[in-house]
Amino acid sequence: MATLLHISASPRGERSESLTLAKHFLKVYGELHPDDDIVEWDLWDGTLPAFGPPAAAAKMAVFAGRTPTGEDAAAWAAAEAAYERFAAADKYLFSVPMWNSGVPYVLKQFIDVVSQPGMVFSFDGELGYTGLVTGRKAAVVYTGAVYGEGRGPAFGADFQAPFFDNWLRWAGITDITSVEFRPNLATPDADERRDRALAEATEAAKTF
Repeated sequence: MATLLHISASPRGERSESLTLAKHFLKVYGELHPDDDIVEWDLWDGTLPAFGPPAAAAKMAVFAGRTPTGEDAAAWAAAEAAYERFAAADKYLFSVPMWNSGVPYVLKQFIDVVSQPGMVFSFDGELGYTGLVTGRKAAVVYTGAVYGEGRGPAFGADFQAPFFDNWLRWAGITDITSVEFRPNLATPDADERRDRALAEATEAAKTF
């Protein structure tokens, strides 16, 4: 039995293209893996802690080999709790809409909260970073209303998938499956593209 954690960065509910594809993925996956535990984490639900001055001070203290104290310690404990929630899963499904050529700020907040020394990564002065979230796999649903591969710069640029794929690999997750529906707005073949994306999500779930 495995735990699949779905992390959603979309606030649009039933109107969300990324969530629609993710729910389809989960339906297919659940039918094929009835004994697995599927857990939902909506990053907009208010449970993701901030990572402000106390947390940043705590991170630098840990880097220096010191123990955070006071409000820094409380902020560090909140980051640890978020990391434990993330690390408890064996598999991940991320639903990631494109915002301003990148990812929603709440997903960047999630990354900044959990990407801590001794949790997501280790660091060596000579060897650099080593990802610690190993032995897991991730599926990512990427959607974008206007941007699409091959479109000109007037339709945006892709700082969405390269950024997030790079973070996954940096964290130690190298088994990555992507499902894309970009663009999905104001295009004559939007319905056809949606059908293709749903088919891709089905196949991805079957082998996940």
